[in-house]
Amino acid sequence: MTSSLPTIIATSGGFISGRRNPIAYGPLIHYALERSGVEGRSPSICHISTASGDQRYWQANLDLAAKDAGVICSHLNLFPMPNVDDIESFLGDHDVIWVGGGSVANLLAIWRLHGLDEIMPRLWRSGKVLGGVSAGSICWHVGGTTDSFGPDLRVVDNGLSLLPYSNGVHYNSEPQRRPLFQSAISKGLLPDGYATDDGVGLVYVGTALEMAVSEVVGRFAYGVRKTEDGVVEEVIEPTSLI
Repeated sequence: MTSSLPTIIATSGGFISGRRNPIAYGPLIHYALERSGVEGRSPSICHISTASGDQRYWQANLDLAAKDAGVICSHLNLFPMPNVDDIESFLGDHDVIWVGGGSVANLLAIWRLHGLDEIMPRLWRSGKVLGGVSAGSICWHVGGTTDSFGPDLRVVDNGLSLLPYSNGVHYNSEPQRRPLFQSAISKGLLPDGYATDDGVGLVYVGTALEMAVSEVVGRFAYGVRKTEDGVVEEVIEPTSLI
């Protein structure tokens, strides 16, 4: 099953504390599953944890969260080697592909080594819902700000560029994010883009921003663009998912 149009849901959220288990799917992930258009059966999701090194303990938590949500879940692992023979076919068998957080610089390097930089655009054009949090948000864009290189944030500008914008994550919770994002756009290091507070997601259909959605009250998305007078930041009111 696929959505009718190429869809990306790029977020600074998605997981919440579970009632019995460490984590649970939050409204943002449920929304991504709904956008896949699945009816009459349980939806399927493939979690990709490249950015955090394919940690098996975390994947066990994801399995529990999926079970609680009634979702069929599997994982694409690239460490220490791919866990499937045909990555593209494996990913194509899922309704949603959700990319976790961590090091976006490492993610992009490893994905290119294994050909995911070519596979993901084909899956996107086929109508698979792509999504993710933090590194799993930035990766679909031209770039953004990252702690991949150390505690002092730097700019990464070699994203997959399915979306021709820059992307700012954790905009409200990490003090370095907003000023560096605006500075990078002002200097031309990154193109105009969009940013999200924690708990907020950007919904793109094709390459156009359709809307912002939120699983937390009082959080926002932002459009950030360069003008002759400097950088302008515009608040985007999200649609509440709760």
